[in-house]
Amino acid sequence: MRYLLPVSATESIPPPTPGADPRPAPGRVPGQDPRVQWGLSLAVVVVGALTIRPMGLGGQGLAVAVLFVLNSAALLARGVPEHRVPPRVALAWLTSGIVAAAALLGVSDSGTGYLFAYFVAGHIGYRLETGRALTLAVTCSLLCAGVLYFHLGPGDPELPWVLGLTTGVPVVVGILNRTQRQAVRSALSAAESAERAARAEARTAVLTERGRIARDVHDVLAHSLAGINMQLELADALLDTGDLEKVREATTKAHGLVKESLKQAQWTVHALREDALPLLESLTAMVESSGHRDALTVTGTVREVPAQVTQNLLRIAQEALTNAARHAPGGKAEVELTFTAASITLRIRNRPATRAVTPGAGSGMGLIGMRERVALLGGSVSAGPVTEGPDQGGWQVETVIPG
Repeated sequence: MRYLLPVSATESIPPPTPGADPRPAPGRVPGQDPRVQWGLSLAVVVVGALTIRPMGLGGQGLAVAVLFVLNSAALLARGVPEHRVPPRVALAWLTSGIVAAAALLGVSDSGTGYLFAYFVAGHIGYRLETGRALTLAVTCSLLCAGVLYFHLGPGDPELPWVLGLTTGVPVVVGILNRTQRQAVRSALSAAESAERAARAEARTAVLTERGRIARDVHDVLAHSLAGINMQLELADALLDTGDLEKVREATTKAHGLVKESLKQAQWTVHALREDALPLLESLTAMVESSGHRDALTVTGTVREVPAQVTQNLLRIAQEALTNAARHAPGGKAEVELTFTAASITLRIRNRPATRAVTPGAGSGMGLIGMRERVALLGGSVSAGPVTEGPDQGGWQVETVIPG
């Protein structure tokens, strides 16, 4: 008699189906197709129904038929998902399966009843933890070998008892498949955690970028519009005095601020596009357009700096010069840019106002924006009144950027 041995004692891993959803279903890992497992189980049942004898409604045939049904049920239960079968129930079901398989070997006269023992033993290694699986597999081998060796029942005289000893061997295949499944699940879990972390990082980057854009919009719109509004209010007040020359002067300054606003908008667009801005040239143009000619002093060796540093230093200078024009009109302003080997320092100092200050509330975002910008670069910023020297009573903003 030829003995049919299983190609695989447990789950098979087929190639991925083209066009299938790559995401695993709950309780499954990629590469495990339950349809293959069901197909193998049904194949064993069909082959057993065609070969196992005798089967009938009485005597030995009835016993074989009942044991065949029990073995078929135990084998087909492999297709039930793990999360639906509690561990204790799985242990009881698989124990009953090996007992039924050994009994079928002892009762049937011929056929492939041993295949049930092979496949159930393989699934023991896949379904149970290693210690219990090995214990149950050894029990399966001893039961099947004992039934065949001691001829506990009619049995098939051509089946050697050594075959019974091998029925527990497929447990090793099951254990290996279970280990692989756990490794795949761990990899999937790590990948999901990495994806969540990447999403959180991307969300943080988006919020940071929104904050940067908000600061740039504030610097361009709030400052420029505040200066334009100040000149227009001054012109409106001068209309009552009939001093058209001063009115013309105020409107001219308003026009100048409009042009400067357009230039600042261009700077902002360049910054948002991460275009390289020349720090010294841009700062010189900004200081001169604010009405403070020859107010820029450069110390140290000028060097190229990253676009982000240039952008933030220009925005801080713009904030400080706008605040000086608003709160200290007519006061002289001085800008110092110092390059050292370890840092870049930008200092803007203005003297007290020489003209009346037009009342008006600021947005309150200026100093906050400065601190946020400098924090992104790992530097420091200080702002406060000048308490000594020829500029006493004025205001100073000092920013130090490392690098």
